[in-house]
Amino acid sequence: MQVQGDIDRRALLLDTAGAAAIGAAVTAAARAASSPDVLDLLLVAAGSLALAAHRQAPRTVLAVTTLSMFAYVVHAHPGSWVALPVVVAVHAAARSGHRAQAAGAGALFLLGYFVVLLVAVPGVQDTVERTLLLLGWFLCAGVTGLIDKNWQAYLRQTEQRALDAERTREETALRRAGEERLRIARELHDSLTHSISIVKLQAGVAVHLARKRGTEVEPALLAIQEASGEAMRELRSTLEVLRTDVLDPGTGLDRIDELAERARAAGIALVVTVDGAERPLPADVGGAAYRIVQEALTNVARHADRAETTVRLLYTDSALELRVDDRGPCLPGDRITPGTGLTGMRERVAALGGTLEAAPGAHGGFSVRAELPLEPGMPAKSEVCGGSRGSAG
Repeated sequence: MQVQGDIDRRALLLDTAGAAAIGAAVTAAARAASSPDVLDLLLVAAGSLALAAHRQAPRTVLAVTTLSMFAYVVHAHPGSWVALPVVVAVHAAARSGHRAQAAGAGALFLLGYFVVLLVAVPGVQDTVERTLLLLGWFLCAGVTGLIDKNWQAYLRQTEQRALDAERTREETALRRAGEERLRIARELHDSLTHSISIVKLQAGVAVHLARKRGTEVEPALLAIQEASGEAMRELRSTLEVLRTDVLDPGTGLDRIDELAERARAAGIALVVTVDGAERPLPADVGGAAYRIVQEALTNVARHADRAETTVRLLYTDSALELRVDDRGPCLPGDRITPGTGLTGMRERVAALGGTLEAAPGAHGGFSVRAELPLEPGMPAKSEVCGGSRGSAG
């Protein structure tokens, strides 16, 4: 999307400007403390400018920045300010969810800094004080990174709840409109149809009696008979339109592209594939498939930090098979707390006589697999798995 692309470009420009500012600050501190040579400047530039890509590749940036600045420590034995790029990289990695890597990189840099200064610079007390000062910096960077990550997750969850509430309001309005149309259809049928039928019947009787007596049929009677018959036909057509629009809402899967666009707009890297001979589905099957995919993507946004996700729809001769796999933080064998979202999935699938499997994937992440028979009462081939996942919806 154009808007999302503009936002990404602005974020990249801001990150680049911030990385350049950090590099300039570290270079200025190096020049104030000593006369750095070309190698020192190159190491500072590499460690600082790499921060421009901290959103796209936080772990790579963490590794490059830590190694570059540590090499500068070994070569020039600078002051505590040398850790500034590493502190920023640790913050970015923690905010991206890579807590272990952030803690490990910070610990290794501190240990190396302490050993190098202890060997190269006399004064144990001064070296210990510098190291403890940096330890406080790194702890603050890690904590603020986690706070930022949780805040962003809260904002995304709030946004998703607002979208869900809006969608629910729209669906409620559509359902009520459909119920009202059915009520109107019933009222029209019960009142107008009966009245028009009586008029047509009475006119027909009058025409029949006139012809039986050999008298001339009044043109008004013929007009009434013809008009009432036409009114009956028009009324039946109108009632048929009202009932058809309400009772045939579509397959549901015709809205899968709209659902995918909403998921991508929320930040999920989503790929949708369709295999087999695509064809119209029964309304209940298509609606259930749409809701299963919708709930699975909602869980990705809420519980998997918008991880990369694939949706696969497979049309077979007897069933629709669908699979939603994400690459979230879930590990094989993790115990999943049941939520109302997957409970609703199971109820929809069970009502159609299908099967559902929802559990951590064999290689991590979470997987939802469903098989929906295309004909009522047709049994599916596999058993329902007890895996589940927490959800607020």
